[in-house]
Amino acid sequence: MLSDGDLMVDIIASSARVMAGFIFAAIVGIPVGIAMGTFYSMDSLLGGFVRTARYMPIAAFVPLIIIWAGIDEASKVLIIFFGIVFYNATMIADAVKFIPNETLNVAYTLGATRRDVLARVILPATLPNILDTLRVNIAGAWNFLVLSELIAAQNGLGFTIVRSQRYLQTDKAMFCILIICVIGLLTDFAFKLVFQLCLPWAESKVS
Repeated sequence: MLSDGDLMVDIIASSARVMAGFIFAAIVGIPVGIAMGTFYSMDSLLGGFVRTARYMPIAAFVPLIIIWAGIDEASKVLIIFFGIVFYNATMIADAVKFIPNETLNVAYTLGATRRDVLARVILPATLPNILDTLRVNIAGAWNFLVLSELIAAQNGLGFTIVRSQRYLQTDKAMFCILIICVIGLLTDFAFKLVFQLCLPWAESKVS
């Protein structure tokens, strides 16, 4: 597989899909989660849908995603996006709600506006939980990779795993699974390093 030259193409293609879906899920999930946790009106508006959507079987929506986005890269990224964005929002909203009321009341007593409390109290307090949430849910992004690469993919680790299983090439399938595990471990180590460098005062809740 290394000598054929296709393995690096598969790794790059799969990593790009996972990172695209993961980044879009973070861009959407983090603000929605903070809004749900901070404002009762936003939680009333979005909370029920977001918490229910976590239980949707993404595989059942693949035909609809193909209709909406076609069979190109967008559909593959959307599957990964939908697979983790609702978990991001829910976990971050719960983290915001665990901020002690005394902390918020002190800020308001000292004259802080709602915008000040959001920027200088809520965001710093939830940043460790946000990094922990992203660290946990990027594993979910890799789990949805195989499903996303069932849609007319021509490369990728998930595509290679499925093709190898079809032709009973178990060694190739297991090797690709091992590569995903190694990439996952390296990603987890990177998140730990970022956490330690950026938030040395905080303690990660994820081991």
